[in-house]
Amino acid sequence: MIADGIWIDLKTQSLQLRAGGETRFQCLISSGKNGIGEQSGSGKTPRGRFRIRIKIGAGAAINSVFVSRRLTGEIYSPELAEAAPHRDWILSRIMWLSGMEVGHNRGGDVDTLRRYIYIHGCPDSEPMGVPMSHGCIRMRNQDIVTLFERVNNGDLVVINS
Repeated sequence: MIADGIWIDLKTQSLQLRAGGETRFQCLISSGKNGIGEQSGSGKTPRGRFRIRIKIGAGAAINSVFVSRRLTGEIYSPELAEAAPHRDWILSRIMWLSGMEVGHNRGGDVDTLRRYIYIHGCPDSEPMGVPMSHGCIRMRNQDIVTLFERVNNGDLVVINS
């Protein structure tokens, strides 16, 4: 039986929230466009077992913009995107991940928390189901809000390739 928690499959670019042995929520995601890997600075999505270290953005408006885990006061729009075309948009909610496997995704040059790896919202115009992120797990804004409301700090996240 699959443990309760968030299960992310990088092959299918999909996410499932499991609870009580059942899938309670599922959606497409977008992982790192540089591929799969744990090394700091790689832009790759790490694998393994993680915990949600902290949830950020409870109650924020859909499309609220975050920089360095802080609300900027901006609301994402096509005009804002046009003014900053190379910005890595982190929107609506953030779930900051902490690795559980020393030497694999925790500590040293592979530390997920120090790599600032999140599950977060992105512009709804961005494709899902294909790797396009800078290493994080991107989700549609309504999907990240739904997931955010159903999980807690400390909950298990498993990322498989």
